[in-house]
This record gives sequence, C-alpha cells and structure tokens, in this order.
Amino acid sequence: MSTRHPCDISIAITGSGGAGAITAGELLLSLAGKNGCFGMMRRSFGPQIRGGEAAAQVRISHVPVECMNDSFDLLLALDWRNAERFAEEIALHQDSLIIADPAAGEVPTAIRDLHHEVIPVPMQALAKDIPAARPNMVALGLLSHWLGFCSDEAGKLIDEVFSKKGEQIRAGSRAAFEAGFTEPLIIEAGEARPRPRRGEPAFDGARWHFNGNQGCGLGAIRGGIRFAAAYPITPASDLLEWLSPRLEQLGGSLVQAEDELASINMVIGASFGGVPSMTATSGPGLALMTEAMGLAVASETPAVVVNVMRGGPSTGIPTKSEQVDLNIALHGLHGDAPHLVLGALDHADCILTTEWAVRLAEALQTVAIVLTDQLLAQSTVLISEPSYELPDINARLVAEPAENYQRYVITENGISPMAIPGTASSTYVADGLEHCESGKPSTAAADHQLQLDKRSRKIEKFDYGEHWADVRGEGVIAILTWGSTTAVVREAARRLEAQGLTVKVIALRLLLPASPKKLTTELAGVERVLVVEQSHSRQFYRYLRAYYDIAVDTHVLARPGPLPITPAEIVGQFESWS
Repeated sequence: MSTRHPCDISIAITGSGGAGAITAGELLLSLAGKNGCFGMMRRSFGPQIRGGEAAAQVRISHVPVECMNDSFDLLLALDWRNAERFAEEIALHQDSLIIADPAAGEVPTAIRDLHHEVIPVPMQALAKDIPAARPNMVALGLLSHWLGFCSDEAGKLIDEVFSKKGEQIRAGSRAAFEAGFTEPLIIEAGEARPRPRRGEPAFDGARWHFNGNQGCGLGAIRGGIRFAAAYPITPASDLLEWLSPRLEQLGGSLVQAEDELASINMVIGASFGGVPSMTATSGPGLALMTEAMGLAVASETPAVVVNVMRGGPSTGIPTKSEQVDLNIALHGLHGDAPHLVLGALDHADCILTTEWAVRLAEALQTVAIVLTDQLLAQSTVLISEPSYELPDINARLVAEPAENYQRYVITENGISPMAIPGTASSTYVADGLEHCESGKPSTAAADHQLQLDKRSRKIEKFDYGEHWADVRGEGVIAILTWGSTTAVVREAARRLEAQGLTVKVIALRLLLPASPKKLTTELAGVERVLVVEQSHSRQFYRYLRAYYDIAVDTHVLARPGPLPITPAEIVGQFESWS
C-alpha cells in the first residue's frame, strides 16, 4: 500500500481520564516518525489525580515544527465528558472537522455552536465487538487512514507496544485499529473532503522522540550528574522517573526524599562529598528550597535545581503551563546570593541548557537553577537528532592535600580549591555562617566584604561565550523572549518573513547573570522591540527593564496560562503596530 503524508495538520483527541486519548496521540506521533514526518504532541490534563479530562494535541508536518499551530484541522472526541473545559484550548477553524461517537451523547453547546461538520463513528460499538479492544485503538485507525499512513507500519508499532500486555490485548488492539482504519464513514469522508497533502517528506534519518523532562535528564547525565534527590511534584515527576534507572546504570543513584526541604539538603550533602548532584521540582517546591540554596551559595557548594514551572500561586493550576517562577528564581534567595539562572528554549535545548548548567555549577561552585515549564516538560516532539557544542569548562577545582588549607582563599577569579571530605590536612569548617578565608565563622566587616566580592566576582567575570542567548535573523525589528515561547516566536518570525518583514529573534538562555553588553550589541540598528512572555505580571519584561537598557520603542505581548500564545497572535501584534 502506498503511503501518503499530510503537509501540516493538527489533530486533537479528547476524552475523559482513562479513555486513552493520550495513548492514541502518542501512537499517532510515533507513526508519524516512522513515516518520515516531524511532529509534536502536547498533553493536556485536568488537575484531578484520577479521571477528569484529557486531550492529546498533535501536529504533524513534513518540516520541523517546534510548537502547536493556531488551530486544529480535526477534533476526535472519544467522549464528551468535560469537553467544554477544552473549548478554548482546542481552537477550530472554519474548515475543521469533528469525529465523534454517537454513543458519547450530544455535542457540547460550546462546540455545537461553531457549526462544524460532525462525522459520527460508533467507536465504542466497533470496539465492543472485538475481545480486549478499546475505542482509542479504533480512533487510531481512523486517524491513520485520514493521514494516509500505512496500516502495516501501524500494526508493527501496535505489536511492539502491546506485546508485553499479553496476546489477547495485543491482538484486540490490532483488530480495533483495523476496524477504524477500514471504517466506511472515514473512507467516504476522506474521498469527499481530502486533507491537505503535498508530496513526500524528505527523510533525513531517525527521529528523536522525547519530551522536555527527558531532555533535561539526558543533559544532566551528560553534564556529569550522578546523584539526585527529589520529592515528586507535577509536572517535574516525569523527569525523576526517567532519570532514576539511568543513574543506577551509571553507578549513581536517585533518592525520593520525604519533602523538598530534605531533597535540596541531600543534594548539598552529596555535592559537598564530591558528587555532582541535582534535584527537580516545580514552583511550590522551589519556594521551599530557597533557604537551603542560600546555604549552597554561601558554602560555595555546587547544586543544580531544575524547576518545571506551572500555573500559580499556591497549588494554582498544576497541570498547565506558565512562565511565572522567573522572579523567585532570580530574587528568591535571601541576602546577596549570586547564582545562575538559565532557561531552556525548546525541547532540544533542554539537553543543552541542563548540561551547561551542571558544568557551570561545578566550575563556579554555586547554585544553577534551570527553568522549564509544563509545556516543554510534558509535550513530546519528533525532531532530527539534536547537535550542539558547549565551550570547554573546567571541572570542579579540587584541592590537593596541603598544610594550612584555606577553603575560601581569595583568588583573582573568585574560585577556590574545594577539598573533598577526608582529604589529608584539608579539613575546614563548612556551614552557612559568613567566614574568613579558612572557613572559620566571622562577623568582621572586612571578611564579609571580601567573601561577598569573591562570590560575585566568580559569577560576573566568567566568560559564558555565545550561549547566553539564541539569536536568529536580522532586521530593524526584534522579538525578545525566553523559555517555551521561543518556539512560537520563531514560527511567527518565519510567517512575517514570508510577508516581507525581516525580524531578529533574541531568546535569552542565560538569565542570571545578565548580559547587557551582548544584548546592546545585538540590538544595534533595531528600531522596535516586541517582548513576548507567558505571565500576567510581565515578569520577563520587568526583568529586562531592571538589567538592560533598551532605548527603542518597545511593546509587550504577555498573558498568563493556561492558553499558550500562538504564532498568529504574534503576527497580529505587528499588523496592529502603528
């Protein structure tokens, strides 16, 4: 059977928790990769631990994609329970189609009022006639036929995924897929209303299929992390689950602590013992960790904290994305506590940024906070193998046995040799009090001044190279952004370029320390700046105002989650900019 592929199509699969919408979406994305396509799947959940609503939002394209599109071409509803909660998240356009099971009840008013064509397919009935079958596998067959994917390739994938669950489930899943793939209603609809298709994608090798949490885990391991301690929290828990067995394979370990306070202190203890260490958390956990992070700064002990942002404050919206922990990451540590804050820009960049953060924390003997968010962490991409180069960074400066060892000796670059416990003749007092060069507690103004200068100097004077930001394009207009909005900004810039408007995109990766001279250089000749971020209080914009001098006409596109900013919204900012 010949294989046809969509040019660029977005599909949403919705259902109540446990209906299998996410599984169907993940398998559909895997099939896209096996057919040479690129893609992305965003998982959307309600806040319930069990049940509630779930949606898989899938975009498949011949060319690399980093974000979701403005709207969806097709909505498939396994059921309509709580579907109204997705009405805003799953925008439809005038030609969008809806596939729904008549047994699921009436189409919700919010969707029915849009007057889209609805194709009724009895997915539950089709699955009921097949032992061990489920409607979501029927849905996978429907969508695979709609997209022109080969059923043989899908069958192999189903066998691979479900073989461990037993022969009955594997056979039932494959039969359910075939029932959906050969459903006459879909065949007829495809012939009458074919989806946009254009040629064959250029296959350039195997696709990497991963999410942002896995990317951060891989970057941490590449950077040298061999110990992690953490307390589970949405949406960072996936990172810990991925990391645990892999650390064990490398001779390291992961400990589930009793809470966030214990986890960060375990990290500091392990690092003090000479093992590169990290934790992962989200906003509420980060708030609890700030006092201990101050201890790491004062004692000059390397520590990496990956913070996966979610909607806040308090418990907030734990399953939705928002860029709202920037302020606490920058300013949450009490006293003058210079540290590093980095923001991953896309899925591949989760690998680069986390590895870089680990190497920087080890070299500079300080805390590095890596910021990602729910959108990056729990969405999955199909991309070509990521490639990047990091500058050579010296490993932790370890002290050799020496008489009269001074742990915090004043050096030109601010970095002092760190003795590993048990090193002969190199014992010292290690605590959170201010100290003199030997480590003994001191309240002397001169010692405090020297140590403050030392801790600042090693952060501020270090050469971070070209990775401080990702800069693309040229033009008299620039878009400044950070984190997960970077991918949306890049797509908007491509659309603007197609309209004849050249735009420079500057996405900041290194947020603390700031790089004012470098940004000034990049903004030379720029006449207008648009700042794009996902927060209500314009945290990124206020950060820019605090650390950088941007003396040109500046507009801001900022709004809170859970609705992500779309490329069309960014393009619209320029169309309305008078």
